[in-house]
Amino acid sequence: MNEHFAELPPLPSIDYTQYGEVSLRALPANQLIGGKFLSRNALLIPHVCHHDSVDISTLDEKRKEWNNAFPEQKVTMLPLLIKALVATLKLYPIFNSSLDDSGKNVILKHYYNIGIAIDTEKGLVVGVVKQCDSKSISDISEEISRLSIKARSRGLAMEEMSGGGITLSSLGDLGGTGFTPIINAPEVAIIGVSRAEYKQSFSADKQASIRYMLPLSLSYDHRVINGADAGRFLAEFQRQLNAESLFAQITKS
Repeated sequence: MNEHFAELPPLPSIDYTQYGEVSLRALPANQLIGGKFLSRNALLIPHVCHHDSVDISTLDEKRKEWNNAFPEQKVTMLPLLIKALVATLKLYPIFNSSLDDSGKNVILKHYYNIGIAIDTEKGLVVGVVKQCDSKSISDISEEISRLSIKARSRGLAMEEMSGGGITLSSLGDLGGTGFTPIINAPEVAIIGVSRAEYKQSFSADKQASIRYMLPLSLSYDHRVINGADAGRFLAEFQRQLNAESLFAQITKS
């Protein structure tokens, strides 16, 4: 495949000073390193991105009820997304896999390590929360906090960035209705999470209501996953986000 890229014309080299004043700023080290891997992944993996919105109205109400009752043990949305994602992966294990070196076999992972994209001053890094199936929501929250603080101060060790099965990249409250995240190879899928918004929704009998909708952007490797799989996966993810079993875990956190 690389010989095809060798035939591409080079990017243009331009003297921007001919158009006006400019300044030069070095890219952070993490951005330089990450940029090389992202470029490789974007070129070598046939990406498809499936966009959808899931209703998290009830989940967010339960979360806020818990936070109001126990302000010292507040729960954010990300650990809840991770627990729902683990339950979904158990039903759709192809999303928790990698291609082997031959590209002819899929390695199904029977562990649930979830990567989380962390924004730092030095660039984007992905920390991995290990064994999420056996961790409580509180445990996952603490690990997310630990990884985020360390990534933004001293930096993460290689073992803290390795072993992921699928990655969540959340923009939190920064806005946007969707984006196209690049797969974190050797994983075969990544989920982008944008800001939830209240939107009008209609039931099957055409009754209108206002629901809290969370936009999701699922990028997947088309060599491994097809569009129908992606649609079913996100539909199941929504079911898991509204499952009583997830609500019950909030009170156990």
